[in-house]
Amino acid sequence: MYKVYGDTRSGNCYKVKLMLNLLGIAHEWVPVDILKGETQSEAFLTKNPNGKIPVLELEDGTCLWESNAILNFLADGTEFLPSEPRLRTQVLQWQFFEQYSHEPYIAVARFIQLYQGLPEARRKEYEECHARGHKALKVMERQLQRTSYLVGEQYSIADIALYAYTHVTDEGDFDLGPYPSIRAWLDRVASHPRHVSMLG
Repeated sequence: MYKVYGDTRSGNCYKVKLMLNLLGIAHEWVPVDILKGETQSEAFLTKNPNGKIPVLELEDGTCLWESNAILNFLADGTEFLPSEPRLRTQVLQWQFFEQYSHEPYIAVARFIQLYQGLPEARRKEYEECHARGHKALKVMERQLQRTSYLVGEQYSIADIALYAYTHVTDEGDFDLGPYPSIRAWLDRVASHPRHVSMLG
């Protein structure tokens, strides 16, 4: 059985949890507390020398890390990852966008507010995260005005990658009111019969 080392409130860990549930793959969840420094223990660093969650441990003890890489591994050969090269590249395009233009702002604003209580020392950074986070949301809104999902009409790991932190933007005080296409997309993703919530 697969083991997932993660924090249930982490969007990056939730990506893996959601993918495993969509595929019906049994797994064991191993809680890791990043605030207590558990990702920096020697035992954890043998699983991921970069000291970050999530980590997916396979039956043979091999460990995979980086959430979007894990998504690609799990989705290979399934309906959630297109085989056609152009579409597959568009999935990667959105995953790179998530890691470089979305997560560093949406997720960081959420962390500063939810985990740290918005300390004054980080307020300027928080405000910058909001400006850049809204830029990323506008990119998504433009795409979702044209297509039901981020890569055409098929639910894929591109959607899972971006759903993870977008659906909890309110925890970083982002208002999704100006983004009706994103709101409709969030509902579509959550309507999948094998969907599981972040804390579910």
